[in-house]
Amino acid sequence: MSNLLTTIRGKLQKRKTADQQLEERGEEFYRAGQWQLVWWKFRRHKLAQVAMAYLITMYLIAIFADFVAPHDPHYRYKTYIASPPTRIYIRDLDGRLRAPFVYQMVLTRDPVTMRPVYKANALQTYPVKLFVHDHPYKLWGLFESDIHLFGTGAGAQPIFLMGTDSLGRDVLSRIFHGARISLSVGLIGIAISFVLGLTLGGVAGYFGGVIDEAIQRVIEVLTSLPTIPLWMSLAAALPQDWPQLRIYFFTTIILSIIGWTGLARVVRGKLLSLREEDFVMAARLDGESEWRIITRYMLPSFASYIIVSLTLSLPGMILGETSLSFLGIGLNPPTISWGVMLQDAQNIMAVAQLPWVLWPVAFVVATVLMFNFMGDGLRDAADPYAR
Repeated sequence: MSNLLTTIRGKLQKRKTADQQLEERGEEFYRAGQWQLVWWKFRRHKLAQVAMAYLITMYLIAIFADFVAPHDPHYRYKTYIASPPTRIYIRDLDGRLRAPFVYQMVLTRDPVTMRPVYKANALQTYPVKLFVHDHPYKLWGLFESDIHLFGTGAGAQPIFLMGTDSLGRDVLSRIFHGARISLSVGLIGIAISFVLGLTLGGVAGYFGGVIDEAIQRVIEVLTSLPTIPLWMSLAAALPQDWPQLRIYFFTTIILSIIGWTGLARVVRGKLLSLREEDFVMAARLDGESEWRIITRYMLPSFASYIIVSLTLSLPGMILGETSLSFLGIGLNPPTISWGVMLQDAQNIMAVAQLPWVLWPVAFVVATVLMFNFMGDGLRDAADPYAR
């Protein structure tokens, strides 16, 4: 009998503890702010979390590209021109497990086509190590160092995980350095577009009247301007003695000033439908300022659309840079970006002989997809009507 009573008391105590935990979670949920609730819902979207992890990793690689890249992106290995991706081994010729290593590559020539052919010399091996000393660099142009995340070390057989291009430059190192421009060039343009789109669209939708008419006429003029001819004319109008990166940033800024029109029209339509709602009238009667009503009450009511538009605009900028640089309108060598790297892929014969020069395409596609996946997760998390 005593054992039965003890068991009952234990179950009651566990149930009481569980009820207390549920009550505490309920109170925590009640006290949580809007963005904390968004984060809780976002954590349940597994694909969006994977996308966020990938994008964070890529941006960290872009920031620390000098350290992460195994080689200097501009250095030409004359004895390894058009070298295929290096194969890493973990078993020797006797089948024994070893730490990762590479064989020495010996250059030969095809007797018919005279193309370079690389064969492994099994008698000479080089271990692949972390934090090796190789070519010197300046991290962010400030800190001198020669330590790289991985490699075989100075004077050893260089490792090319994604091969080399037709000039003997490491493709992986160029992808890591090119990510700095391809991932960051749209941030300034997106920031300008969103500030203009939200501000002017909010003013037009909230106040209406003459202000709305003037802003709509400006939008109609800007949307009538063709984008590609505008890029070409800007490339010809900007000073030719400017560095390539400065020219592209100025062109991006000018286009971002034009690219705010779509967001402004959507924001205007949303605010026109919201300005007569009860919560807006209550805020006016409470003495809230017009700016506070727009930014504190009206814009957050359709934050899910704003978030999705932001996450979709960033990959649009990446695709724009890649496409224009591929066509030769945007950046050009020696500036490194994913679009500039793909200029080598314009020749079908070069792609047939060096298919690994298409690796930047994989990074562009993966980055755009991850932005879209993360945007879907943020939209679902910020949607007030979602369960």
